[in-house]
Amino acid sequence: MDRATMGQPREDGARDFDFLMGSWTVENRRLRERLKGSDIWDEFSATHVTRPILDGFGNEDEFRTDFDGGFVGMTFRFFNRTTKAWALYWANSRTGVLEPPVVGAFSGDRGTFEGRDTFEGKPIRVRFIWSRTSTDHPRWEQAFSSDDGQTWETNWVMDFSRAHP
Repeated sequence: MDRATMGQPREDGARDFDFLMGSWTVENRRLRERLKGSDIWDEFSATHVTRPILDGFGNEDEFRTDFDGGFVGMTFRFFNRTTKAWALYWANSRTGVLEPPVVGAFSGDRGTFEGRDTFEGKPIRVRFIWSRTSTDHPRWEQAFSSDDGQTWETNWVMDFSRAHP
């Protein structure tokens, strides 16, 4: 995929993540304790770089922070040409485990992706929301539900800004 075509809409949704290509600085707010009624948030900075793979039908990113001893995270995103949905997979240097995917699609500049996982040995639902994707400051949010999606606790918010060269 060449840079000249990046950012141009493709009717099937395969270019929905083109907004994320390149280098970013990220301001994070992460709930210190999840699914425990906590209202204490940790705030920290990170860097983020996203690259296309699979001729534009996927992408990978790397997230780096010095927060709490530092860690590196990585996301793989794959577009299913049949279902027109994206599957997003996360892993990090602390666990070395590829987490189960969240799956979904965009409507306008908002993407919603959900999946099943476990947290502290209990089944949960996970939701990622991408918003403001048509701006210079997209936002990503993660939420968990321990009651099969009846209620959600947002536990991590990332606000992106283009990195300066």
